Amino acid sequence: MSPDFRAPASTPEKVGVEGLEEKWALKWQTDGTYRFRREATRADVYSIDTPPPTVSGSLHVGHVFSYTHTDVVARYQRMQGKEVYYPMGWDDNGLPTERRVQNYFGVRCDPSLPYVENFTPPYEGGDNKSSKAADQVPISRKNFIELCEKLTAEDELQFEALWRQLGISVDWDQTYQTISPSAQKVSQQAFLNNLSRGEAYQSMAPTLWDVTFRTAVAQAELEDRDQPGAYHRIGFDGPNGKVFIETTRPELIPACVALVAHPDDERYQPLFGKTVTTPLFGVEVPVLSHHLAQIDKGSGIAMICTFGDLTDVIWWRELDLPNRAIIGWDGRLLETAPDAITTAKGLEIYAELAGKTTFSAKTRLVELLMESGDMVGEPKPITHPVKFFEKGDRPLEIVSTRQWYIR
Repeated sequence: MSPDFRAPASTPEKVGVEGLEEKWALKWQTDGTYRFRREATRADVYSIDTPPPTVSGSLHVGHVFSYTHTDVVARYQRMQGKEVYYPMGWDDNGLPTERRVQNYFGVRCDPSLPYVENFTPPYEGGDNKSSKAADQVPISRKNFIELCEKLTAEDELQFEALWRQLGISVDWDQTYQTISPSAQKVSQQAFLNNLSRGEAYQSMAPTLWDVTFRTAVAQAELEDRDQPGAYHRIGFDGPNGKVFIETTRPELIPACVALVAHPDDERYQPLFGKTVTTPLFGVEVPVLSHHLAQIDKGSGIAMICTFGDLTDVIWWRELDLPNRAIIGWDGRLLETAPDAITTAKGLEIYAELAGKTTFSAKTRLVELLMESGDMVGEPKPITHPVKFFEKGDRPLEIVSTRQWYIR
């Protein structure tokens, strides 16, 4: 036998990797492998402003996928000799957190209530996404904030544990929370700078509104969801007979400010510049033209209301129309009828609808339209996209509110 012969090492059938992740995560942290060196010059720094994950539930493979992209960039820049600033933040502020706390503890915030020492929530655990406000216990603002801080702190530990397990190369000495005093100070100072430079201003304007959370919703927080609906064929009294529209929102007839058709639609060109009268409420509104009207949608002529959707907002603004808002912040019809409704019949009908949810108002108004003969045939069922807040469970409304805007 050759003296250089070595017996082959036994190869295990299954490689044991237990404990390897924890071992190396600890070593990287102890050695400061990914620690940012503040003494580095600005030219040597590669800074990564990673969007902090929303701490409002469980992580999923999509989080892992998206943060892996950033981690690849961070590692490449280190290989290029850059001093990489790669922090990790937690977005624990805003509606997603509020919704999670409501579902998790079975509570909702009522700022009018006093603070309760050593408050114990009705239950703790789970994530009942079907939880309704009526089933939740109202608590003070301070009690609610305490529960937010408690739950987000627990969620953040789980988030960090997963990122560490994955080996994401962030500097764990550089963490922040969007709800922390330091983050509040920075954001408030930035806003005051905008204000002093004339970049921030207030305006009363149509706003996408979540009636559950009673708050405006940003464009980035929107999502379309296919919902069942129905087209209702409704007649307006015109100069030469009925003019029929088809709408999914007949409850907005009291908010109607005009009818609109495409300028090239020969069917309605004779009506441009003339007026028609709304059914039941007897309000005279103009017939106008606009390129956004769709010739092949419904009857080709649409009702402009304030406000049924974002196209209504465009028409209202570009055609310089009045605002006859009827939906309040709570998603119910306002108690006071629009000034344009002046007939005794119209005021009587509106009084019956006032205070109802949009769903209840629609149901009742359809009954009245069928009784009056202003609605032709049965509603035609459809499925159409409706805008929702990404964490909400009720369709968004468009209400007029005073909001801050940045130029």
